[in-house]
Formats: sequence, structure tokens, C-alpha cells
Amino acid sequence: MSYRHHPVAADQPVRVALIGAGWIGKFHAESIAKRIPSARLEAITDPVLPAVQELASRLGVRKISTDVQDVLADPDVDAVLIAAPMRFHSDLITAAARAGKDVFCEKPGGATLEELDAAIDAAASAGVVLRFGFNRRYSSDFAAARRLIDSGTVGTPQLLRSLTRDPGTEAGISNPERIAPGTIFLETLIHDFDTLNWLNPGAVPVKVHAVADALVAPEAKPGGLLDTAVVTVTYSNGAIAVAEANFNALYGYDVRGEVFGSAGMVTAGSPQATNATSFTAAGIASDTTRLNIDLFHDAYTAELAHFVHDVAVRRGYAPEDTTAATAPAAVAAPAGVDARNALAVALAAFKSAETGLPVEVSDIAELRAAEGVLLTELRRRVWIRVLRRGGSRGCAAQTARGTHWPRRDRRRGPKNGRPLALCRPRRQRARDRGLLGVPS
Repeated sequence: MSYRHHPVAADQPVRVALIGAGWIGKFHAESIAKRIPSARLEAITDPVLPAVQELASRLGVRKISTDVQDVLADPDVDAVLIAAPMRFHSDLITAAARAGKDVFCEKPGGATLEELDAAIDAAASAGVVLRFGFNRRYSSDFAAARRLIDSGTVGTPQLLRSLTRDPGTEAGISNPERIAPGTIFLETLIHDFDTLNWLNPGAVPVKVHAVADALVAPEAKPGGLLDTAVVTVTYSNGAIAVAEANFNALYGYDVRGEVFGSAGMVTAGSPQATNATSFTAAGIASDTTRLNIDLFHDAYTAELAHFVHDVAVRRGYAPEDTTAATAPAAVAAPAGVDARNALAVALAAFKSAETGLPVEVSDIAELRAAEGVLLTELRRRVWIRVLRRGGSRGCAAQTARGTHWPRRDRRRGPKNGRPLALCRPRRQRARDRGLLGVPS
């Protein structure tokens, strides 16, 4: 009797090259090198050689360069992690995809939708994995909030809120004149826009109204600085969301989210570093978090672990039925459509702040939902009941608020784990066509 051959995936780490050795690039490099066993930091590139040398020495990386083409041409590099300045993101995604490298890119994916679309198309044509750094999805409290929304605990989302207050000092913002116009929308609030989109599954933004000013550093306003902003976003399902940001919170790094729905409310996030609170003669006090890499330490690691897993599966280094060990359950990895939707809101907010007028998102871009419309337990029961009765012509059933199940989507029932698409009442279908539905 002889052994039979049983195929297994190769026991090989995903080899990642870092592009950009700045603040967040250094932290991501540490995650790849030290915190994700299935990955290996293969190379580092940055135009500033001393920064590359310092990081490589600390992490034991032999391959370093000031030319990104070196890592793109390296056959030992499976994937690249783009942490370069925003203005280089889309070109780097395109170049890496054409070189056959899987790509993780910090947000945003581009400065314009045209740039981002070209990068997404390049990745799709090359068949590589493309993910974006919207890390809040991987924070345990935000992920728990999304699970509650999915379970129907909150009901239909009606009001949403997301805020980002960057830690500051009494001295104010350092070198405010170096902050590019629109940064508060394109690099800060874009996290909130993705969070709001993600916490309102199946809907897309349709109207944006922003108010912004330089309240922390008014002397820099003539140069285009906006350091404080409030943005209202109206969604295709009628929900109204508010996102706000400020660059100088003296009490620490404050990131929170809230969803109020027809059945309840869920909140996520806190500026407190721990649940410990002191009660003394001086009053009640609690320590707060001061750095993004402290508040989102595990989330930053989990998003990269998820990306590494997806790359490992695509390249045959890991079997498909494994899961990224550090990623919260049911987190949808931010892909091209998510990056595009968040960028569209950011650009609309920037335009609204300049004009003082609301902006229709359709004037910026035509969007589609990143995932199917939320199937709550109530709607799930309605759907099952209708099928048992044999259905009807046209839309299969009508639930509260005039929402219908499309007849053509009965096959996508609960048993296969995919949410059903929704169609609006007949008079609204033409207007909503292309905005709602289950992604392909």
C-alpha cells in the first residue's frame, strides 16, 4: 500500500513591499514584519533614503531603494503596501497592478474620481487584489455595531453620525500653512464617509451639504486651510447622516459613530483609553488616547491581516476556506466601489464648502451600493412567507414604507447567505436604477 497524494496550499508567506516610509507607513511595516505571521516584509522604498535605512535596520529588511520601480520589478514581491502621499496613490496602484502585484493602498485611492477609476480598472484587468485603508471597519466596536445593524436590532437606519477630532495642543496646529486645501474632506472625513456608507448598507449618498472654516488656525485660511467641518449626507433610502471633524481636540483623539433606526440605536467609539475612571477631590477623570496608532492599533493590524489572507488565497499560499485570524467576523474588505463612494462624498463636500450650496452626488459621479440592501429579520420573514404562498406578479411582496422584493431575486434567498436586492415602488424605479441591488 502506498500513500495517496493530497494537495495542500504552499506554506509560504505573502511577500510585501512597503512604498512610503512615513508615519503610517512605518506602523504598517511593523505590522507586516512583527504582527502578521503569514506575511513577510520583503522590501522598503521611499525617496528619503535615511528614513528607509532607519526602518530597514529596525525591522531587519535587506532590500531597500529610493526607486519604486525596483520593487515593482522584483519577482520576489507579491504585494505592495502604498503609504505614500495622496497625490501618488492612483498612479502607484496602476503601476503595481500592471506589474502583477496585489495592492493595499491607504485612503484615498486618488485625488479625483477619474484617477481612481483608472486605478480600479487597472487592478481589475490584471486580476489582482485591491484593498483600501478604511480601518474603522476593523475596530471591534464599529464591527460590533455593524453586526447589530445586520441582525435588525436597530431596524431601518434613519439618522447616522460619525465624528473625527484629531488630538491637539494649546499651541494649535503645527505648520497649518502646509496643509493642502481640502485635506479635511479628502484625508480626514473620508474615513467618516466610508463609515457612514458602511453602516447604512445597500444605500448610496445622493446629496451633500458642507459647512467648513478655519477656526483653529484662522491665520491660515487665506491659504485654503479648513480645520473644522460639518457635513450632512442624505442617502437613497432617506436616511440622513452628519459627519464632523476638527484638527485640534485638546482632550485627545476622539472617533465615534452612531446609528439611530426604527427599532433602536447603536453607538461605537470613545475617546477614553480604558474604562478606568478616577474619582478624587479634583473631580472625575479618565485617560484618553492621543495617537491614531494607539486607538486603532488592532484595527490597522486586522485590515492588513485580511488583505494578506486574500492575497494568500489568490496566489495559492492558503486554502480558500481559511479566514484572517485577526479580522472581525463578517467585515467586508474595503474595495474599489467603497473607495469610489467615499471619495465622491468627499469631493461633493469640498465643492459644497466652496459654494455654500448643497451638491447632488450625481453631479460628481453615478454611484452604486457596495453591497445589497440590508435584509432585516422582519423582511426576511416576509420574504419567506411570500414564497410559501407562491408569490405574486411583479414585485413579490410589499413591506412597510413601500419597499418591495423584486421577483427576479427570489433565488437569492436567505439560505445562501446573500441579501436580497430591493426595488423601490414603480414610480421610483427609473430614478433609482443602478443605485440599489446586489453587487455582481
